[in-house]
Amino acid sequence: MSTPLTPLPGPSNLSNLYRNTLQLVCLLLLYGLSTAAQVTKAPAYPLITHNPYLSIWSNSDTLSAVPTKHWTGTPHSLIGLLQVDGANYRFLGKEPERFRTILPASDEVSYTVSYTETEPRNNWTDNDFDAAGWKTGKSPIGDNTGTDKTIWKTRDIWIRRTFHIEDLNTIKDPLLKISHDDDAEFWLNGRKIYSKKGVTNDYGLIAFDPGKLKTGENVLAIHVVNTGGGARADAGIAEREPANTAFDRVAKQTSVQVSATQTRYTFTAGGVALDLTFTSPLLLDNLAQLSRPISYVSYAVRAVDGKVHNVKVLTSVSTDITVNKALQPVQATSVRTAAFSALKAGSQEQKVLGKKGDDMRIDWGYLYIAAPNGAGTQQYVSTEKKALSSFANKNFKTQASAGTKLALNTVFSFGKTGSKPVARFLAIGYDEVQSIQYFGKNLRPWWNRKGDKTMQSELAAAIRDYAKVKTACNNFDMKLYADARKSGGTPYADLCALAYRQSIAAHQLVESPRGELLWFSKENFSGGFINTVDVTYPSAPLFLIYNPKLMEGMLNGIFYYSESGKYDKDYAAHDLGTYPFANGQTYGEDMPVEESGNMIILTAAIAKMEGNAAYAKKHWNILTRWAKYLTREGFDPKNQLCTDDFAGHLARNANLSVKAIMGIACYAQLAEQLGYTDVARTYRRTALDMAAKWQEMAKDGDHYSLTFSDKRTWSQKYNLVWDKVLNLGIFPQEVFDTETAYYLKKQREYGLPLDSRKTYTKSDWILWTATFAPAPEQFEALVKPVHSYMRETTSRVPLSDWHETTNGKQVGFQARSVVGGYFMKMLFDKSRK
Repeated sequence: MSTPLTPLPGPSNLSNLYRNTLQLVCLLLLYGLSTAAQVTKAPAYPLITHNPYLSIWSNSDTLSAVPTKHWTGTPHSLIGLLQVDGANYRFLGKEPERFRTILPASDEVSYTVSYTETEPRNNWTDNDFDAAGWKTGKSPIGDNTGTDKTIWKTRDIWIRRTFHIEDLNTIKDPLLKISHDDDAEFWLNGRKIYSKKGVTNDYGLIAFDPGKLKTGENVLAIHVVNTGGGARADAGIAEREPANTAFDRVAKQTSVQVSATQTRYTFTAGGVALDLTFTSPLLLDNLAQLSRPISYVSYAVRAVDGKVHNVKVLTSVSTDITVNKALQPVQATSVRTAAFSALKAGSQEQKVLGKKGDDMRIDWGYLYIAAPNGAGTQQYVSTEKKALSSFANKNFKTQASAGTKLALNTVFSFGKTGSKPVARFLAIGYDEVQSIQYFGKNLRPWWNRKGDKTMQSELAAAIRDYAKVKTACNNFDMKLYADARKSGGTPYADLCALAYRQSIAAHQLVESPRGELLWFSKENFSGGFINTVDVTYPSAPLFLIYNPKLMEGMLNGIFYYSESGKYDKDYAAHDLGTYPFANGQTYGEDMPVEESGNMIILTAAIAKMEGNAAYAKKHWNILTRWAKYLTREGFDPKNQLCTDDFAGHLARNANLSVKAIMGIACYAQLAEQLGYTDVARTYRRTALDMAAKWQEMAKDGDHYSLTFSDKRTWSQKYNLVWDKVLNLGIFPQEVFDTETAYYLKKQREYGLPLDSRKTYTKSDWILWTATFAPAPEQFEALVKPVHSYMRETTSRVPLSDWHETTNGKQVGFQARSVVGGYFMKMLFDKSRK
């Protein structure tokens, strides 16, 4: 492909290397857009995705329709304006809603309340209630000793907050601003205004009748019930500010494509086309590249009407990316080196590794917005409110360097632009300084594990390597899609392409004090645990395919936890803590059969993909302990949780029994690889005997039951897939044929339900179940409804793995790493080579 390029102006001291890099930008963009079709419709579109803290998405098919957000749903605003001959067109993001505070919640100030943990009299919500016997406390209120000022660990809490309103005429449409965990009820001046079952993460805004407020003293009363897990109680009152409509004119989006490492858009406005590409180069076979927390945003503009146009582009990046709550103060500054200019911002507090939890954003470290040195590039800091108007008014001077809700703004001047494309790019990076606390020791991110690098040097390298990295990403994206399509068809390839970045970006890479690789997952949107074994398990196929050493990194911490004696039970732990603190299990209950089976199976999978059992040999003693446990307790499991813990406890779980059998068979296979022939023979015989007995006990006519004791039930036996992937030969083909035929009778419009208890499903398990289908057309039939869910769901969040099969809506979970399980069919095919 040959495309003429417009020469790019630059200062005389700009190196030829950078000139050549910039010249290649257009070619790479156009090359990328010419690749084979990729995903064109998704629940949410990945933009900048590296790890649980640096993860920005667009939750709309049209990039300019909504504010961009962190995976948790909190605005992490990116806004782009395309200026053509002085006219401005918004193409990226939308300004977030802004609110005026009437009564501040804890994200703004710490306030004082009266509270009790003993059920009060019925009139406790009334204004004239005497709360003299209640306790007094400061907000935030919850169970997090690191951040909450009033610690609440009982089941119930009743709260009264008194406040004053001077002039009701200034309040037109008040909103109750709430954050609670779990169930909550709210009263204002004795009248109930809202209640909700379940959690409201971050802050929900609920309209209520302004007539319930009054001039003078008001009382907001709250009752929150902690039904399990975390505890939190917070409320305030706010009002929406009028929307800024000055920049509502938008560029027309003509296309969007999502591939494994890139999301591409094309827009037209004012006779000009803009090609915009977000690249997060998460290449799993290159740990230096994988761990470098820098994404590219690339722009190529060209005239499409035969004329010449004066073109500028503004990219405005909110400093909310650097804080957990938007009202935390930040500091911004500029950086200039021989290679690039940059804007840098971080929280003023800089309490490194100061917080943990699920619904949590980073508030330490520094965000960098860097552009290669060259003429026509200007950067300035402003408030979010003034970023766009400053661009329109050509006021490119820094207007603020400290405060809240600032914006880091970059202006590219493309000059007189004709039909030949002109290009620029930004490098957006985040320096976490310290990423993980591992058994009391703070660990740097992998890219700086020795402490001998700086973010400036990484940015310089990223800019220098831009053309090479983009080429590698284009090649990888095409190969992954082609391999996936060959393995399972186009719908399957679409699912894998969309899952790739999401799964990887739920992890952080660090090095242990013993020099071991640690590839730590965060259990996003389902507890926030770090290195959860039954999240590692479904995620595994992606990493086993592309880098088994990362799979080792997912197991190393769990092995150390047991081998060090810190966890001294006969079975494997559930997790290592709550992200980013890997100091020991924090989940409230063990999953003995689940996690022990997972660890042995995944160790055997590593041996399969690496071609030797050296990793297993390192951990043989603890693997033996777990195998003995499964032999004693695994076949007919007692009442306990499995990885599908949202479905509740279950005794005699037939699918969990399969996991135990697979674990024992895998241990036998590893023993055989290591030359422990007698051990291999004994455990293989045990697995075969268990499998034969399983068939008798679980048989229920034309299928196998959910539990050994409950006939006329059924479930996906997704754990069976390892018998095929690892070529174990434990279950006869009849089991796979029988189950698959039954599943095809039970699936709904948006997928096969998890089991007979509910109509919801887990899409990762469907892909595992489909993988052991005897015929390709059966695999495709099971995958097609999941593809329909991906394209048609109304739940606009990073792909949820837990959805309803009847209407395609999210039940829970989002942005989780477990969608790496979609790669199971590709793993099966690779294991056969």
